Amino acid sequence: MIYPGSCHCQAIKFEVEAPEEVELENCNCSHCAKAGYLHLIVPLSKFTLLAGEECIATYTFNTGIAKHSFCKVCGMKPFYIPRSNPDGIDVNVHCLDIKPPKMTIVDFDGLNWEKNAHKLAHKSKE
Repeated sequence: MIYPGSCHCQAIKFEVEAPEEVELENCNCSHCAKAGYLHLIVPLSKFTLLAGEECIATYTFNTGIAKHSFCKVCGMKPFYIPRSNPDGIDVNVHCLDIKPPKMTIVDFDGLNWEKNAHKLAHKSKE
């Protein structure tokens, strides 16, 4: 299925292809917990930016591998390139305009990221 999404002001619009039944991660790391991010990691080929490239700003920290995107206009964080899956994209399910009908949310211990990151590596594979 194709799920449309956007930032709050809709300057950034995108689509992501994912099944009707998805497993999502609720991460407890300092960044995700403060942002309220709910993770849907997919291969980059399953993501299409439709509008707003000029409105995207990027924030990096620590290793600089993760590219945290946010809207310059409204500040929303609709997607980013995750450190765990630099070959994929991580979509914030809260920014999808239509949600997958079957969502299983699992807790991810991002506070202990180095010990747990390998559990996500398969999610960006075709």
